[in-house]
Amino acid sequence: MIDILIKNLPIIVVLCPLMMSLFVVLIPNIFFSWALTTLSTFLTFLFSILLYQEIQIHSHISYALGKWIPPIGIEYIIDKVAIIPIIIISGISFLATIFAYKIMPEEIEKKSISKVYSLWLLAIAGLLGLVTTGDAFNLFVFLEISSLASVALVAMGAHKDKQALVAAYNYLIIGAVGATLYVIGVGLLYGLTGTLNMADLTNRIADLNNNRALIAGFGFMIVGIMVKAAVFPLHIWLPRAYAYAPSAVSVLLAATATKASLYIIARILFSIFENSENLINNTLLFVILPLSLLAMFAGTIMAIYEKDIKRLLAHSSVAQIGYITLAFAIGTKASIAAGFIHMFNHAIIKGGLFIAITSIGFYIKRRVTINNLSGLGREMPITFFCFVLCSLSLAGLPLTAGFISKLYLIKASISSDGIWLAILILISSALSVVYLWKIIEVMWMREGKKIVKKENPTIYISLIIITFLNIYFGLDASLVVNGSFDAADRLIGDLK
Repeated sequence: MIDILIKNLPIIVVLCPLMMSLFVVLIPNIFFSWALTTLSTFLTFLFSILLYQEIQIHSHISYALGKWIPPIGIEYIIDKVAIIPIIIISGISFLATIFAYKIMPEEIEKKSISKVYSLWLLAIAGLLGLVTTGDAFNLFVFLEISSLASVALVAMGAHKDKQALVAAYNYLIIGAVGATLYVIGVGLLYGLTGTLNMADLTNRIADLNNNRALIAGFGFMIVGIMVKAAVFPLHIWLPRAYAYAPSAVSVLLAATATKASLYIIARILFSIFENSENLINNTLLFVILPLSLLAMFAGTIMAIYEKDIKRLLAHSSVAQIGYITLAFAIGTKASIAAGFIHMFNHAIIKGGLFIAITSIGFYIKRRVTINNLSGLGREMPITFFCFVLCSLSLAGLPLTAGFISKLYLIKASISSDGIWLAILILISSALSVVYLWKIIEVMWMREGKKIVKKENPTIYISLIIITFLNIYFGLDASLVVNGSFDAADRLIGDLK
């Protein structure tokens, strides 16, 4: 029985939340629908840990769906690259589900709770399928599953604020454009190569290096995924979606959704098109690099002037995505590893910050803005303390996970003769302190009305866990660093 489970882990990790979503929607009781969702996310996280252990032994796992041998059948690939987003998605999903227990009924109509948890699991399944599939068209299918479920989840915030409907509409339309661009690119590649299997595509593309249809296909694919990853300036759907989604949904999406798409960008650049060296180098140098630098500063400046805290954190995410794509743009093994390190660390940083801020919204029963945070730090010491630690991690201060990210990114920049990039990274990180400090100052140093009676353990337990991870991986980053360098080595080997 155990052998069968281990053998089928690549598909089980996707099927667990996918199949559970069909059962959860049938359960009207709020507690039982949450309990089944929590069980599902826990099992998914457990399966991802088992996959991680298998990857340490086998390095690469290929799973042929229905025993149809690739490239004819659909293949699922688990390797040292894919395991990073799998761990991120499954781990954050479990913590976000625990957090959702008290928060969700306050923001969603009780009759809709089971539907929300069903969509929740569907979105998780779509994201996991996105990072495990080895088929270019199957990737599009999972892209749509995760996107449509996420759009519906954002729209559920309309019970509390009708702006959620506008946010969901923007997310839907812009996301549909991105998905359409991607699938057009896949169609062009299929017309050229006659295959949809990613590994097979890589081999057949090698003979088509200067083909214009190949370049067009690459362009459509990369731009489509950049939309989904909210790469500046294609990020315009993100601030509203994060700001007006239900609180637990904001936590889930902010920590996982863009990470899956960033992983796909890395796969396209350094795996599928690895033989098109000139095309990739030009894209990195003239497209990804300048957009990443713009994102780092534009996102930070928008966050500085933003008063709505959820929107502030959303703008901050745009800047942090810029750090990850900048790491990819440098294109060395060290920089790509730094990108994956920050991908993991940003997930736990932003997850913690969103949990803290949305917890405050739960207590004060209104949108969290800079004007209604006065004095709340003293009334909510646990939440405030965790928020401060996660903020320090985002700013990249020593002894935090964020410091490790910035350290490896700066080292990679300097080692590739990009000391000017290192200086810009330091300036951008310093600017992030401005918007974080204004929140901390208002919460602790200003007087406010007595609003919060007592913090609820069922709300802050997830926050404590994720804050602990921010400190732990700042003190001992070997697990994340080694895994990220293994991922970089898998993507580009000894080429750079």
